[in-house]
Amino acid sequence: FKRLRCFTNMSHPSAPPTRTSSLSTSDLPRRVVDCKYAVRGEVVLKAEEIQKRLDNNPDLFPFSHLVPCNIGNPQAVGQCPLTFHRQLLACVAEPSLTNTTIFPKEVRERAEQYLVGMSNKAGAYSHSKGHLVFRKLIAEYLTERDSFPADPEHIFLTDGASAAVKMVLQLLVHDGDDGVLLPIPQYPLYSASMTLLGGQSVGYFLDESNGWSVDERELERSIKECRAAGTSPRAIVVINPGNPTGQVLSRDVMVRILRIAQRERLVLLADEVYQDNIHCEEKLFVPFRQLALEVGITTEIFSFHSASKGVTGECGLRGGFVHCQNVSSEVMDQLNKLASISLCSNVLGQALMASIVTLPPGNSESRARFDAERLHIRNALKQKAKRVTERLNQIEGMSCQAIEGAMYAFPKLNIGGAVLDAALLSGLAPDLVYCLELVERTGVVAVPGSGFGQRPGEFHFRITILQDAEVLDKVLDDIETFHAKFAR
Repeated sequence: FKRLRCFTNMSHPSAPPTRTSSLSTSDLPRRVVDCKYAVRGEVVLKAEEIQKRLDNNPDLFPFSHLVPCNIGNPQAVGQCPLTFHRQLLACVAEPSLTNTTIFPKEVRERAEQYLVGMSNKAGAYSHSKGHLVFRKLIAEYLTERDSFPADPEHIFLTDGASAAVKMVLQLLVHDGDDGVLLPIPQYPLYSASMTLLGGQSVGYFLDESNGWSVDERELERSIKECRAAGTSPRAIVVINPGNPTGQVLSRDVMVRILRIAQRERLVLLADEVYQDNIHCEEKLFVPFRQLALEVGITTEIFSFHSASKGVTGECGLRGGFVHCQNVSSEVMDQLNKLASISLCSNVLGQALMASIVTLPPGNSESRARFDAERLHIRNALKQKAKRVTERLNQIEGMSCQAIEGAMYAFPKLNIGGAVLDAALLSGLAPDLVYCLELVERTGVVAVPGSGFGQRPGEFHFRITILQDAEVLDKVLDDIETFHAKFAR
């Protein structure tokens, strides 16, 4: 902890050095400097520094390697890609493969369908919304999933869901007088984007004691206080299943959210990228779009999905989409203009997203393999979700709500001991100090709850449940030992 105190209390030279560049931090827009993204923030920077030192001297730390638990990046920690999608992308990228028997017939047939819709040019720009062939397939998926027709013209294919979120927020925020309701805790893409846009992040607290659910009275409090402060609430973000909290919302709670959104004229941003990560048998994922159509809600809904999560885990290929429900044609034109500024999303990511929502043909060689691979990943995640929840709740000074969905645990911490002492001396958030010391003493990379937002005086951290079971058990052992020694 001496190293931490020295680092945070470093003195600076009284006279600035002679300036030789035309760009420094003081020249940057304040919004850029102020925005934060904790998932790749100070703890990850510390981990990168440790990795460099480990590379030079493997005996320098009491561990041989880092364990990245900070980000939902399945393939980086050992999850294998689904064979069917990779074979398909190989054929789309190299069309001559469709004339061979290297891959099964059903793979080649789907690739040929895609290639016709792309004019056999995977390396060419597409329509700014994405190739129509892919948008039609996604519309068919949404129509079947929600039992209501979906229009391919209401779908924008994007480089992951994050690009779609940022594009929609650009539509909504004029200036500092506009606010967007964000769940607390929330995925920091939202707060960082609001900072960059100059809008107000208006928090509504999730109810940890009730499985991180959304309370109607808390939403009403947040809206009322927002308006009392002179801010105009424009939209509400709901992350379901939750990140970082792992809850799966009930239909009743979702209906109440929809009715409040309609009554208060709030646009709904439905972050549903973890819809294929449900670990609790008693819970089902219900799309906001489907529920709104069932109960007659006409508020605008932007629904986000991604190739990065679920059992696919293709984070690096950057596939995603947003579906726009009840959005006027004039606003759709403006969204299309925003999309066109970036020309289009990457075409292989578009093909992947379409394939993810379209199962391989039944009774085929590929389908049998696909089902087996997917079931293996699902079962492993369910087992790990249960195991991690149980283990964290056995650690004195911690409590963790059930991991019903997504791919994270978000335990609450009682922090004392040397960690709290160091936090008081450094002025840093106690859970940030906790995570900085955790990585230095165990190699476990976690994200402090302060990076996601939390109630004042409470502390949490987030870890993924993606690592192999054996690795996760070691992570949990290390966390338990560290907490007992330094935080109690």
